[in-house]
Amino acid sequence: MSAQKIIARLAPSPTGALHLGNVRTFMCAWLSARAQNGKVLLRVEDLETPRVKPGAAEKMLDELSWLGFDWDDAPEIQSQRRTYYSEIFQILRREEALFPCVCTRGEMLAASQGAPQAGGEHELRYPGTCRARSEDFLLELAQQMSREPAWRLKTEAGAVNFDDLLFGPQSIDVNADCGDFIVARAPDNPSYQLAVVADDIATGVTEVVRGADLIPSTARQILLYNLLGATPPVYGHVPLMVGPDGLRLAKRHGDARIGSLREKGVRPKRIIGTLARWSGLCDSAEMTLSGLIPLWSWNKIKHEKIVLTAEMLGEI
Repeated sequence: MSAQKIIARLAPSPTGALHLGNVRTFMCAWLSARAQNGKVLLRVEDLETPRVKPGAAEKMLDELSWLGFDWDDAPEIQSQRRTYYSEIFQILRREEALFPCVCTRGEMLAASQGAPQAGGEHELRYPGTCRARSEDFLLELAQQMSREPAWRLKTEAGAVNFDDLLFGPQSIDVNADCGDFIVARAPDNPSYQLAVVADDIATGVTEVVRGADLIPSTARQILLYNLLGATPPVYGHVPLMVGPDGLRLAKRHGDARIGSLREKGVRPKRIIGTLARWSGLCDSAEMTLSGLIPLWSWNKIKHEKIVLTAEMLGEI
């Protein structure tokens, strides 16, 4: 029996400019798939409508192509798939896996005595306030309070286990980590957690490579896969690229935008080669993406975050 063909995806979000950190993660995702003769899909994650910048998606795709990335089918656009998300939402609702919640962040903060949990940046563990109430009562209460309820997934105590391609065995108790987490604001307006699971199931994705900050999300998404009767993909999480202060790349760390480097005349293979060198894949200052395929190995990728200094930015 032949091995299952690897299907991976790149998933840019048009809420800001493409920068070196994004490209480094996409590079690992693309190389992992191509080194296995796999298929690469591209999905534009544009559901955060207020944050989506006009023209950003088109610019990102152009810059990815300029850098040497390719993909095998026409790009998928999340905002064009809302009917499908509604169908997935209704499946979970029929399974009685969801409940509406009218709690605000301020109310949650008060209930948790102001202690954010470790499940994510500025994240609070949901205290379970609305879970014991009836759905009819909560929907009527939301109407009386002029609030749109959020829909949460019921979680139970117990570890979710998976093997990460870089970090190895992982064990996360979602209930202890974040509690009952939000999966939708409306049937056709899913959260990140539900949207990516629904899309990956629909497109047959078998391997997901993304930033290490999303490791907690993987456990949550595996719960959704199980409820939807689907097999989760294999996951690989790449350490983030951060500024000297340890925070995500921002303007204060210098201009790491691909568009700016392109305007300065920096060549694509200089960008790719430098990112590959920083990641541990090669010693060359200049490389093409396709030239890195024979060199690819998860064993070469460093486990530590890449701290982007002004000196390093000047190397490009």
